[in-house]
Amino acid sequence: MAQTLRFDIVIVGGGLAGGLAGLALGERGFSCAVIDAQDPAAMRKAAFDGRTTAISYASVRVFRRLGLWDRIAPGAEPIRDILVTDGRARTRFDEGAVSSFALHFDSRELGEDTPLGWIVENRPLRETLLDAAAAHDGVTLLAPAKRTSTTFAAAAAETLLEDGRTVSAPLVIAADGRFSALRAEANIKTNQWRYPQIGIVATVAHERPHDGVAHELFLPSGPFAILPMTENRSSLVWTERAEAAPAYLMLDDEQFRTEIENRFGPYVGAIELAGPRWSYPLAFTLAQRYIAPRLALIGDAAHAIHPIAGQGYNLGVKDIAALVDVLTQARELGLDIGSLAVLQNYQRWRRFDSAALALGTDLLNRLFSNDIAPLRLVRDIGMNAVGKIKPLRHFFMRQAGADLGALPSLMAREG
Repeated sequence: MAQTLRFDIVIVGGGLAGGLAGLALGERGFSCAVIDAQDPAAMRKAAFDGRTTAISYASVRVFRRLGLWDRIAPGAEPIRDILVTDGRARTRFDEGAVSSFALHFDSRELGEDTPLGWIVENRPLRETLLDAAAAHDGVTLLAPAKRTSTTFAAAAAETLLEDGRTVSAPLVIAADGRFSALRAEANIKTNQWRYPQIGIVATVAHERPHDGVAHELFLPSGPFAILPMTENRSSLVWTERAEAAPAYLMLDDEQFRTEIENRFGPYVGAIELAGPRWSYPLAFTLAQRYIAPRLALIGDAAHAIHPIAGQGYNLGVKDIAALVDVLTQARELGLDIGSLAVLQNYQRWRRFDSAALALGTDLLNRLFSNDIAPLRLVRDIGMNAVGKIKPLRHFFMRQAGADLGALPSLMAREG
């Protein structure tokens, strides 16, 4: 006889968003099943994901309140400063290669003894979430387990697994990424387009310390970000034109290192590759609705944005924290947590905020990923204005820290 497992909430997708959602909801007393088709052992391997994640200081409050940050912190490198420069079409940092305008964000200006964020490698971050889920009484990880279908009824959603088991809950959370099958099955339409760009990711070791400075150089092909990591390393996030990226990826290690060095410049001294290269197409996806009866979207299932501002994961963290508050309040009032009346509170809270940031990053990428003289003048004047006006600088720093707007309780400022 087929087995039926019953929970308060089913989360489809056990990645960085789904895993965190399970733990946050488990801490509030909800019983959660996290379903993922991947084998957890495979997700722990270095070859699974060589990328890094920027975690804002407001998002770090979530990890602290869930008791996770002490495990993550030893491998997290703080971002003390952010330096933004508008680059010329040249590939070397010789005279004339960069604009005379640069924008400097110094975390000390906010008057708080905290960095603007941290850079964390995805693999140890994922391991922390998997270990915490395995130890949590309120979280059941069903993996590897392939979902074959989900049906939404008046009282509950029934998710059928390939092995014949059924997982039942009043609410299903879609954390299954940009190509969310759950979103499509719920007939939630999206606004989406592909960028004519490829993201190239690599880790480099360097001779001199980075001093916690994140550099973002805007080149005509797209932003070139140098993000500080532990042990005198930096994470490179290189946005390149789609037609040019394959040629760079085919270079041997020494040629590829030279191309990186041409863009890094001399400030960290000699560099060498400290891991494999990764690449992925860049695209924009924004769900027109974040909810359906007994379904809520979080993370990339709701919004996948350009990496230009490093805010993709932080948007998902805020989704999770907001949904936790909405569902907790609904339960306290004796309401059905999967009803549209409850879920609409989550959508009202999150959709405008995430849509504004998603479209803002899209505009920023379009404005800076070119070498058109009038646009260069406009953006350099804008950078100069932000650099000189303290309230504007503070606004952008708080935006980078995901510390604006109505903050959920897990993200709220201390005191």
